[in-house]
Amino acid sequence: MRELWRWFGPCDNVSLDDIRQAGAQGVVTALHHIPAGVAWPEEAIAQRRHEVSHRADGTQTGLEWEVVESLPVSEDIKTQTGEWRAHVDAYAHSLKALARQGITNICYNFMPVLDWTRTDLHLPLPHGGTTMRFDHVDFAVFDLFILRRDGAEACHSDDVREAAKRRYSALDDTMKKKLARNIAAGLPGTVDSWTLEELRGRLAAYSNLDGTRLRQNLIDFLSEIAPVAEGLGMRLSCHPDDPPFSLLGLPRVMSVAADYRHVLAQVDSPAIGMTFCTGSFGAHPDNDCVAIARDFGPQINFVHLRNVRRDRDTVPCSFFEDEHLAGQTDMVGVIAALLDEEARRHADGRADSVIPMRPDHGQSILSDLQVDTQPGYPAVGRLKGLAEIRGVAAALIATRNAEAVR
Repeated sequence: MRELWRWFGPCDNVSLDDIRQAGAQGVVTALHHIPAGVAWPEEAIAQRRHEVSHRADGTQTGLEWEVVESLPVSEDIKTQTGEWRAHVDAYAHSLKALARQGITNICYNFMPVLDWTRTDLHLPLPHGGTTMRFDHVDFAVFDLFILRRDGAEACHSDDVREAAKRRYSALDDTMKKKLARNIAAGLPGTVDSWTLEELRGRLAAYSNLDGTRLRQNLIDFLSEIAPVAEGLGMRLSCHPDDPPFSLLGLPRVMSVAADYRHVLAQVDSPAIGMTFCTGSFGAHPDNDCVAIARDFGPQINFVHLRNVRRDRDTVPCSFFEDEHLAGQTDMVGVIAALLDEEARRHADGRADSVIPMRPDHGQSILSDLQVDTQPGYPAVGRLKGLAEIRGVAAALIATRNAEAVR
């Protein structure tokens, strides 16, 4: 696998030198300042490429921008309302500009309104570090008593509503604002940041749109974009929903293997595939990440390796970001399946025989605790995860090579 690292641009407190020292071979980034629905100017793409490959003094970093994460899909496209057709044209324009700059691997998602969501960005751990957590009851507190969304009661069971009521009564104003900020203010990878009133307005756009319709809107979007991407030799990879279940009454359509099987069958193109995220899939008890890696191997264009631990095997559930080798996903089995897929691609002569991967969502440990980094993206925690992943891959390859010469 090709070892990449997510970088949020010059504002990122994890520097390109840090990335090189971690041993990463390339960079995953995006033009995060450009809103969804707006075409990316080629000049801005070229500038970001230069920022990745060169330091301020003009010396080379030894890194290149290899994967876009992400080129966002607008809410108008998701709902097929407003300026959605103009936004599809803008998306195609961005693809063409990226291709001219030699960047052909694109990650996106189709999550309505909220991008990936956590309720606690700095959960204390027994070892003294911190991690991110999605707490189902805390989310219900936000939904029921802070956002006060119409129809929220029907989305939560009796026991969750009672637990949320008790927890809300124990929160002071500072804690309530912090919870609302964690959920509504946006996380890395999105420029969206809503006030509560704006969030209610965004949710209203989905009031008459169910999962079947949203999934068809995704298929319609891909059907228009696939010929463009295929003609450019590009790969578009949909990231799974995070968390992989409904939030705020919104439909989720890329949460389990069956969702991908349906969409990829409807848009059968070598340009359309999967961003295989073991953390997002792993938060749903029905997802077997090793089986997904094997079943969808030829269509996996980009990989996020992280691990979560659920509090129970139900949907929805609470979970936290565990160590890369310590969560509920069989990371060794996943890496073995990905190495097998790379071997098959090499035998078939595929140009993309090496699969790009990045370590995702590390815990904050050691000096991470003194640095203000993007939530979920500390330097040392991701370095630890990358080292563990690299070690597993090296051990598997060495074992296979030894068996091959016997």
